[in-house]
Amino acid sequence: MTALSLALPLVGAGTVLGTGPSLAAGASDDESERLARWKEIQKSIFGDKTIAPTDSLVTIDAPVRALDASLVPITLTMPEKDKVAGVHLIIDDNPSPYAAHVTFGPGAEANELKLRVRVNNYTNIHAVVETKDGRLFETTKFVKASGGCSAPMGMSDEEAMKGMGDMKMKFAESQPGQPVEATLMIRHPNFSGMQMNQITRDYTPARYINKIAISRGGQTILTLDGDISIASNPVLNFALKPDGQGPIQVVASDNQNGRWEHSFPAPSATN
Repeated sequence: MTALSLALPLVGAGTVLGTGPSLAAGASDDESERLARWKEIQKSIFGDKTIAPTDSLVTIDAPVRALDASLVPITLTMPEKDKVAGVHLIIDDNPSPYAAHVTFGPGAEANELKLRVRVNNYTNIHAVVETKDGRLFETTKFVKASGGCSAPMGMSDEEAMKGMGDMKMKFAESQPGQPVEATLMIRHPNFSGMQMNQITRDYTPARYINKIAISRGGQTILTLDGDISIASNPVLNFALKPDGQGPIQVVASDNQNGRWEHSFPAPSATN
């Protein structure tokens, strides 16, 4: 069973799923409706596991009102990084709410993670941290946005798919013995299945990156299981421990059996 196998599925182009007819997403939902929706999503993903609120294990930084609903920046900060095994990102009112599950390996510095997502409606965004002892903790951020999952790419499908799987990685300057901040960029349209081709007026079939695995010298840094809520041309910002050896290996795959690998030389710390 994959990390996202319990996510609510996208059943057809242009079809927006709720968790029930009485819980349709919308800007007019009140807090009780949002809470009821979250409880259903929580159960579908985590079953009967207890999830406690936290204001110390994880925080979400996101714009209150998104400038571009198809490209919303999210920063997850985990101050008590040594306790964290992974983090789940859930966008409650998206057609497929379970946006991403990131698992940190021994090569990761799990204090901060940045990515860009689509937001389809005024919604709560939940970050659920799993600690190394198996407990779950969550925090919430409300974001105002609309139409991010169906927003057109602004180019033909063929253009959007050119160079699919190409990767780049940038590193911030670091001091010896300090974590290294890395930014991974992958060229991929991440079609949601809800975008209409502006020429044919047909919906473009869903094609999105569903797994990214990053390692160094055989040691896992992190793995990300994703869904249609990840923005096109995914960008992932993370940190790695300074004592790793060898190049950084990235393997990405999508839901249409596309698979791409790339190796990046690790930077040398500057004085």
